[in-house]
Amino acid sequence: MPEFAELLKGYRRFREETYPRQRARFEETIAEGQHPKLMIIGCSDSRVDPAQIFDVDPGEIFVVRNVAALVPPFEQKPGLHGVSAAVEFAVQMLEVRQILVMGHGRCGGCKAALTGSFLEKNPGEGGFIANWIELLSEAREPVARKHGTSGRKAELAMEFAAIRQSLSNLRTFPWVLEKEAVGELKLRGAHFSIKEGVLYSLDEETGEFLPED
Repeated sequence: MPEFAELLKGYRRFREETYPRQRARFEETIAEGQHPKLMIIGCSDSRVDPAQIFDVDPGEIFVVRNVAALVPPFEQKPGLHGVSAAVEFAVQMLEVRQILVMGHGRCGGCKAALTGSFLEKNPGEGGFIANWIELLSEAREPVARKHGTSGRKAELAMEFAAIRQSLSNLRTFPWVLEKEAVGELKLRGAHFSIKEGVLYSLDEETGEFLPED
């Protein structure tokens, strides 16, 4: 398919330019294993690749991506807990020092949560999306009351609320809460504006998202 052919062009550039430049770093990670100090929980949106945004070398960040950069609350019910497994591995095995939840502008998942556009859909028609973004049902209510359910102002408020919700859910994991309490782990929130190309970080004191220089 043409799409894969384009990927192969990028792969060949990687092999000719990037890999030779980064070869020593790759070999180091093979010999010593990966030891990233930062985990990023980001959105699957094709426009917001954390490695590209932060311009990092191989092995520097441990990344999990999903629709709307969501973290479910801690639970021990039977199921396939992909995000929880990644958090467990990053915190307990890799011993990362920070977790960054990074949302972004024009997030389709957050917009769907705000508008309820996938409610009562079957799997394959939006049902899986609806079940996933149900994680934002509690965060949605104050946003909808204050800003309504349409327009860029409401969407941005929902994107910010989703980041705060994921940070809150991270603190339901016992080992995350324990390590944060003793200063071994730092939780951060950020929002990347695709339109501006600017990263906004959640300020702990004001609770606002402020632009980075």
